[in-house]
Amino acid sequence: MVTLLRNAVRPYAWGSRTAIATLLGRQVPAPHPEAELWMGAHPDDPSRLVGADGTERSLVDLLAEDPAGQLGAEVTARWDSRLPFLLKILAAEEPLSLQAHPSAEQAAAGFAREEALGVARDAVNRNYPDPTAKPELLCALTEFHALAGFRDPHRTVKLLRSVQTPGLAPYVDLLAAQPNSDGLRALFTTWITLPQPALDKLEPELLDACVAEVRAHSPFELECRTILQLGEAYPGDAGVLVSLLLNRIVLAPGEAIYLPAGNLHSYLQGTGVEILANSDNVLRGGLTPKHVDVPELLRVLDFGCGDPVLHGERVDGRWVYRTPAPEFELSRIEWAESDRTEVRLDGGLPRIMVCTGGAVDTGGLTVRCGESVWVPAGDPALVLRVVGDAPAQAFLATVGTL
Repeated sequence: MVTLLRNAVRPYAWGSRTAIATLLGRQVPAPHPEAELWMGAHPDDPSRLVGADGTERSLVDLLAEDPAGQLGAEVTARWDSRLPFLLKILAAEEPLSLQAHPSAEQAAAGFAREEALGVARDAVNRNYPDPTAKPELLCALTEFHALAGFRDPHRTVKLLRSVQTPGLAPYVDLLAAQPNSDGLRALFTTWITLPQPALDKLEPELLDACVAEVRAHSPFELECRTILQLGEAYPGDAGVLVSLLLNRIVLAPGEAIYLPAGNLHSYLQGTGVEILANSDNVLRGGLTPKHVDVPELLRVLDFGCGDPVLHGERVDGRWVYRTPAPEFELSRIEWAESDRTEVRLDGGLPRIMVCTGGAVDTGGLTVRCGESVWVPAGDPALVLRVVGDAPAQAFLATVGTL
């Protein structure tokens, strides 16, 4: 019942011309940037199941035809015939926009509001094309750089004082007088609503100060290099200032970040396996020419601080990345050279497995690097074995705790 998938590659401008092409064993460099490889049942680009005779059918169609057999009783009771997660290989060569996603309640209310107003679902100012939440988790395949969540305001005050210019001084004092989530909200709101002339004066001063910090190899060199990169790519964008308030994260392969509702973030560079709820709801906060709805963004953002990095929990031969999201769970399996360990998984839940190194046997079907398979809930069990003596790696996606 394990079936090979054929998946779509999304060619966004920020993507890599090498990462996904290399994973899939295709020509490098690719003729255009390749940003995301989608595995799942998203209606815009659903995976297709490849039969033994080479025929194909959409995973969306299969789920509509046999939801109970493919998804299981528990999943269909909650999500009907909809697969609640989407699995991706994400390859960022350039920064993505600053963005946050709504909670389930915010998404449902926002969707209903825009439907009542008659806002077209493909309109550029549409915030909620569907009524569902969009939590995300990304596990690094390579060193992965990101901005994610608001930094502890006490450390942010030190950063702002390190790069302080005459124009920035009042804003540093604003946060220093209230170094908590309320102070972060006040400063963020001030910066995201600054008139363009004020931004055009502030940012060149900030960039000059960041150059000096980089040359001096200050403790904030990485943060300053990031501001210089963003300032060059998005001159005059309020998101450049806002980025000063966020955690600057470097993930090693195998480390992950969980992005719940309200977490403001931007992927900067690297390749990773991403799993997210099957939703398109995005509230942008800068670093983009696209629509930024500031009042709605402020309703969604969480200004609390914390460490979003996950290292995974060892469970039955897998590294499992636990999150509160009911829509998904991601786990990683690795076999060292000459490791013959079998990994056994009970049935009852739908799964997608993608091989990201070597080759893996699923009990009759060999899945090679870059390939993925659909495992229906009706399959009683799944036993995974490495093929050959070379190292191998695979990721498993399924639903979270129901």
